Amino acid sequence: MKTIIKPGTTTKNKTGTWRTFYPIVNHEKCISCGRCANVCPEGVCFSSGEKNSKGMVFYERDLDYCKGCGICARECPVKAISMELEEK
Repeated sequence: MKTIIKPGTTTKNKTGTWRTFYPIVNHEKCISCGRCANVCPEGVCFSSGEKNSKGMVFYERDLDYCKGCGICARECPVKAISMELEEK
């Protein structure tokens, strides 16, 4: 019998090694709205506490747990997140 893993539990299991794309944040374009953190299905987006040249807080991703779904990039209102091809 197989076990089904509950949603939002990726922080307990590293999954970043099998993704195809990963998010890159342009911190100069980021407006620190936090939408990426709100829409990430696995909760791997977080505020780093660091600020860009405009005094806005950086949002980062823990790529060890990111699946590369691209929801953060799609939902970013200023297109500060791009999805790059993962090179193995």
